[in-house]
Amino acid sequence: MRAVVVAACAALLLTGCVEKIAENRVESALLKAGLSERNAACMAERMVDRLSISQLRKLEALRGKPGEPIKPRTMRQYVERVRAVGDAEVLAVTSTSAALCATGLANESRRD
Repeated sequence: MRAVVVAACAALLLTGCVEKIAENRVESALLKAGLSERNAACMAERMVDRLSISQLRKLEALRGKPGEPIKPRTMRQYVERVRAVGDAEVLAVTSTSAALCATGLANESRRD
C-alpha cells in the first residue's frame, strides 16, 4: 500500500514538472511572437491546461505569411495569425485566453 502511495505522489510531482516545462515553452514562444510578458505568462498557463501537446507545437511553429512582420504588432494580429493554423480549438482557446488575459479577468476567475 505504501508503495502505491509513493508512486502516486511521484506521478503527481512529475506531472507538475512536465506541465511547468510546457508552460515555460509556450510562454517563451508567445514572447518570441511579440506578446508582453504579462500576457504571455497568463495565456501560457491557460493554454497548457486546455490544449494538447500537438496543438501547442502547432503554435510554437507558427510563422507569418510572406510580407507580414516577423512579430505581430497587436494581440489581434497574433490571433489572426493563429487562425492560419486551421484548428478551431486552438483558435478558440487562444482568442479567449487573449481576451481574458488582456482584461485581467483570467486571474480573477481563478480566485473563485
